Amino acid sequence: MAGSREARLAALRGRIAAIEAGTRTPTPVLPFGDPAIDGCFPGGGLPLGGWHEVTGAGLESETGAAPAAFVGLLLRPLVKAGAIVWIARRGDLFAPGLFGLGFPVERLIQVRARDEAETLSVLEDALSTQGVAAAVGEAEAPDLTAGRRLQLACEKRGGFGVVLHRRPYGGRAGAGQAVSGSAAFSRWRIGPSPTPPPPDDIGLGPPRWRVELERCRGGRPGSWILEAQEAGHGPHPFRLVSQLADHDVAAAEPGLRHVG
Repeated sequence: MAGSREARLAALRGRIAAIEAGTRTPTPVLPFGDPAIDGCFPGGGLPLGGWHEVTGAGLESETGAAPAAFVGLLLRPLVKAGAIVWIARRGDLFAPGLFGLGFPVERLIQVRARDEAETLSVLEDALSTQGVAAAVGEAEAPDLTAGRRLQLACEKRGGFGVVLHRRPYGGRAGAGQAVSGSAAFSRWRIGPSPTPPPPDDIGLGPPRWRVELERCRGGRPGSWILEAQEAGHGPHPFRLVSQLADHDVAAAEPGLRHVG
């Protein structure tokens, strides 16, 4: 397919650029499969040997539903390489929801942490463990030291780390949130997006997210509407629906309706 071919060419160009810039061994990446998105990253995708921040838009900063679904779908291609560890202070991760997105939950290891410090400590240990492809930690805000430790843990075995920002039990955001993120490769803001009905107009169509790449080391930001692709419909879990200009939703599609 043309789009897939363009995505591979964009990733290849990014890796060549990294080599020309002095990188001896190109870092493996997790691409989205669309050049409009992968072109924002210097390597043509999110590097596997690094960690990334994901936060929610509006009330999603507390509930974490849309960001968690986005992260679960993002990690789906990595389950072939190892287990996915998910560390949280709350026990509200809805595994059947991940299963509905095509995530093989038998590869999921859930860990309940007591506080912020333990969440980040377990996340660091998981990223350093053989057999773990990726790890997610639901935390409020890692400080600079914790961020550097997470990066070293990712580099040790090429793990993919995610810090999913959530306020602790609906409380106030901590002071550290203002300085968080300088060690992360990228920072994302995720919110739900309207979804059209299926062709038979029964039930709901595939879930969609309003995705904003706020910051990317060595790359550029961007905003998109992404839709979930069913497992088995290609190597990439997302399909680009539209790009957003100046953080405004693109022109509405026929038959669009809101979810939730």
